[in-house]
Amino acid sequence: MSTPDTPNVKTPPPVSPERKRRARRKFIQSAGLAAGMIAISLLGYVPVTAARAPRLRPPGALDEDDFLASCIKCGQCVQVCPVSAIRLGDLDDGFGVGVPYIAPREQACDFSCDAVQCILACPTGALTYKKPDFMPAREGAELAMAPVLKAKANDPEPTLNLKERFGVARLARPESCLAVQGKGFSGQARGPAFKGRMRYMEVDRWKPIPVREHPYERDLCDLCVTECPIADAIAMEPFVAEDGSRRFRPVVLEQCVGCGVCEMVCPAEPAAIVIDAQAVWMEART
Repeated sequence: MSTPDTPNVKTPPPVSPERKRRARRKFIQSAGLAAGMIAISLLGYVPVTAARAPRLRPPGALDEDDFLASCIKCGQCVQVCPVSAIRLGDLDDGFGVGVPYIAPREQACDFSCDAVQCILACPTGALTYKKPDFMPAREGAELAMAPVLKAKANDPEPTLNLKERFGVARLARPESCLAVQGKGFSGQARGPAFKGRMRYMEVDRWKPIPVREHPYERDLCDLCVTECPIADAIAMEPFVAEDGSRRFRPVVLEQCVGCGVCEMVCPAEPAAIVIDAQAVWMEART
């Protein structure tokens, strides 16, 4: 019997063994879910620790750290690209998951849009014609002059409004280059299964067509030079081979912007010429 000085204290009922088992299972499930979420979040560090090669970003991209901070992964640039050159990063991109990039061997940027629609569509300035004053261009990234688009050569304004390159081409495998070997090329540049598209002025200025529908016939392979959309970005240079014969090799010039068309159309497998993403001019020449 309680007294005024002794409060009523109710003793909780004992917990049944079944209830204990349910609580334990719930705790284990919650802990497992938390561990899984932590593991997924840590995937973002994998590309950093693995020193993954940089991605080729779309034209007008800010420097990588600023680009990753500014891009909201809206996909507007993907939607407006006429050749579907822009993709979004997957889980193995870590911090870059959902961030736009270009895989030039699969589909290069050939500037079929003329005005670089991805830059116009970007709502945040992650892709831009002109950086803010507090974001100076990296040494070697700035173009010496506005690039002239071959497709606009006869227009009143033939240049692209690009201030910086987004990569630089490089003859990575000269031993595989057909021109260096003194060989020509006949047929489909990448074979009948290749899905890449490109604008051919003699076919249609505004409608890109599959590369496989435009076969070539060349006594000396020079596709990287003739199909480059930018004037004076790459040229054939003569040299004397070890056997004393006169050969030619592609030489990348300073007007290269890194679009990737040369890598895409190169008939060698793997490509003799490649794009070094986010490279600057001085790095390419040394």
